[in-house]
Amino acid sequence: MVNTPGRRLGAQAARRLAALGRAERGPGLTEPELDVLQERFGIVFAADHRAFLAAGLPTGPRWPDWRNGELGALRAWLARPVEDVLFAVAEAGYWHPGWRRRPPARDAALAEARARLATVPRLIPVRGHRYLPDGRAAAAGHPVLSVHGADVVPYGDDLLDYVEREFGAPTRPPAGAPATAAFWSDYLAWSNRPGG
Repeated sequence: MVNTPGRRLGAQAARRLAALGRAERGPGLTEPELDVLQERFGIVFAADHRAFLAAGLPTGPRWPDWRNGELGALRAWLARPVEDVLFAVAEAGYWHPGWRRRPPARDAALAEARARLATVPRLIPVRGHRYLPDGRAAAAGHPVLSVHGADVVPYGDDLLDYVEREFGAPTRPPAGAPATAAFWSDYLAWSNRPGG
């Protein structure tokens, strides 16, 4: 296994989580386990996320149980960001500027949005409603996004920064690393617009 910057970042995040002692951890996921998960769910863990899970699998409330979790629950967790965008389409007036004109009927708008969202990079849960993009969209070092309904905010400039902010005592303000995954960077900007 090549020790890329993404893998180093994930391993650093795992070590920091362990040092903080704020999460239970079990044995890390093996390469074959990670490969099976990717195939089963049609996802690709970014290099940092993959290394984080391989260094020690966080367990307990709000952590996805990638090893023993109920498949339906994991699928629902993976589907949640898209469901939250659909909520924003239906209830908050969201419409991506790159999509064709919004259909006037709510059901038609939801159907069009659902079809468009089937093509965007998937978000993979880190913990609770904190997500990293699929590795095909962002190899590593992407900001951890907090996705909750129509509210999307970066919750760490990268996985290590996220661990520090969620479980430690950050010593510096966030640098505000931009989200770069297609669609999600636009949705983030819309969610954080003035008056939004």
